[in-house]
Amino acid sequence: MEHRSRATNRVIFFSMIILSIVFLAPIFIVLMNSFKGQFFISDAPFVFPTAQTYAGGKNYINGVEKTGFFSAFGYSMFITVFSVAAITLCTSMTAWFIVRVKNKFTTGLYYLFTFSMIVPFQMVMFTMSKTANVLGLDNPVGIILIYLGFGAGLSVFMFSGFVKSIPLEIEEAAMIDGCNPIQTFFLIVFPILKPTAITVSILNTMWIWNDYLLPYLVIGNKYRTIPIAVQYLQGGYGSKDMGALMAMLVLAIIPIVVFYLSAQKYIIKGVVSGAVKG
Repeated sequence: MEHRSRATNRVIFFSMIILSIVFLAPIFIVLMNSFKGQFFISDAPFVFPTAQTYAGGKNYINGVEKTGFFSAFGYSMFITVFSVAAITLCTSMTAWFIVRVKNKFTTGLYYLFTFSMIVPFQMVMFTMSKTANVLGLDNPVGIILIYLGFGAGLSVFMFSGFVKSIPLEIEEAAMIDGCNPIQTFFLIVFPILKPTAITVSILNTMWIWNDYLLPYLVIGNKYRTIPIAVQYLQGGYGSKDMGALMAMLVLAIIPIVVFYLSAQKYIIKGVVSGAVKG
């Protein structure tokens, strides 16, 4: 049995290595091609740069100049940070209210949030973009409210599962000590929700930072986020700057990869806490 267990572990280990290589290969290929001249990328995309094909940092300079990368980076950072903050704060309070105030209204509200997770974005994107335009939400501040709406379903679901695991006696003790509901939430409940709050923040950060379709429909070319700016390097037929495109893809990936690697240990912990304990 022990020998069979070791063999199984080895198979799993090598399978994970192969899967890791498969998933990381596209990123490595993009990184490798970002240092090639644009005319050599299409001819030999899987070949390492040589003395003839190596372009140094030229692609990065061209990409930054053509896309207005730093402006796009600022818009992406602003939208992502404040959207994630709004989602984390508002949905945690909503989940606490739903779990602690048990009546038909909160039950219906919970199922409404849950149902919103299964509605495809394509079903509502045109009416949503028109509504955003009419209400004046077609700007970096307004789109934060839209992201709050689209991110609320999963976040409320995760927070609700974790809140159910918090003993009610802790909150009752805080009330006896003189805390009002707002103080009880921010001083007692929210610190306990930290693992799930971090997980919700990570998942929404990766989604919002990489999102192309929603910002394109709502704020368009006026306020370019990084995915929109990178897309404009596509150009027309025959005018695509592949070198600059590869370079900008690398720059777009770096922030979210760094953020994910620094916080990845909280993902499984938070998801399990929010789903299993509920």
